[in-house]
Amino acid sequence: MSETPWLTIVGIGEDGVDGLTPSSQAALRRAEIIMGPPRHLAMVPQSAAQRIAWPVPFADGLSVLEGLRGQQVVVLASGDPFWFGAGSVIARQFDASEWTALPALSCFALAAAHLGWALDKTMCIGLHAAPFTRLRRDLAHGVKIIATLRDGEAVAGLATYLTSTGYGQSRLTVMEHLGGVAERITSSTAETITGAFEHPVCVAMHVAGDGRALPVATGLPDDTFDHDGQITKRPVRAITLSTLAPLPGAHLWDVGGGSGSIGLEWLLAHPTTTATSIEPRADRVERIRQNAANLGVGHRMTVIEGAAPEALTDLRAPDAVFVGGGLSHDLLQAVTALPSPRIVVNAVTLEGEALLAGFHAELGGDLMRIEISNATALGPKRGWSASYPVVQWSLIR
Repeated sequence: MSETPWLTIVGIGEDGVDGLTPSSQAALRRAEIIMGPPRHLAMVPQSAAQRIAWPVPFADGLSVLEGLRGQQVVVLASGDPFWFGAGSVIARQFDASEWTALPALSCFALAAAHLGWALDKTMCIGLHAAPFTRLRRDLAHGVKIIATLRDGEAVAGLATYLTSTGYGQSRLTVMEHLGGVAERITSSTAETITGAFEHPVCVAMHVAGDGRALPVATGLPDDTFDHDGQITKRPVRAITLSTLAPLPGAHLWDVGGGSGSIGLEWLLAHPTTTATSIEPRADRVERIRQNAANLGVGHRMTVIEGAAPEALTDLRAPDAVFVGGGLSHDLLQAVTALPSPRIVVNAVTLEGEALLAGFHAELGGDLMRIEISNATALGPKRGWSASYPVVQWSLIR
């Protein structure tokens, strides 16, 4: 294979070819084939190069591109192809020696420049193929967010979502055809915005309102999650998450998921964490999935209906395991046989406590008894009402 890459990924903005760098314009001139969405192909003047419209769904275009190997090919993508764009998907498909990339300004950079926002202090997110709930973790008064949307109709859906979460006072700046001759900027609040908008569109949000924000610390309020009482309560959950110690990119098994609260807080800890929740009851499985969807982390949560340890076979290997339900000797044997570096188990019954004491004696680790009392009315005065103590065994390898 030639040392010169046959594939060039060119980012193009709404200002078309005139806005491209000399290097990008040169790549288009020498291209034998230009491939991209019809909207981008229409921006490029006719030449001897063959034109191929990228098919829908997007994945179908990768096999087409594979068949063009060896020819001089330019793939057109919006703005910066590696910021919520097609660039990373294409790059994964080919060896690094086969391709090069020439990005243009992203819509995030253009939007921040228009508003005078510091881009390093602004949350940037792609919502063109994601639900609005993906914003849930970052919705708080004063936060600045720039998001790409699927199409112009999605502006109304975004406004409705913000209003429904208590942030209808948020200032929205809707930017159509940003950076092009057809550029149009509309500013309004989420609760009052009206009108039709055209694709491509991005929206800048200066979040405002009295909606409920999610704290960044572990131990979210119990009513953050829909549950039937089967939930690790907030103080114990905070201790448990601290012991599990989520790391970027780490994968958790949440065994005996209940409401899914442990796995969900694991996912909220960092945008690259993933989790598998194992739960035997169908109604709770559905509840976990709905909680994950409401918190915008459903795409990183896999929910398995089944009882452990039988349901643990053929799952993605975990970096950490939490057992909060269905505790048994066989289950502990199964999870301690895993190469997982971190195992945390909570028990509330005497039988479970005895199991954990035995495994602690055999394998070591830390054994902790968590006792929590809350002040409650006691006649005309107050007294302490104790919750069931929780025994936690953790094994860190």
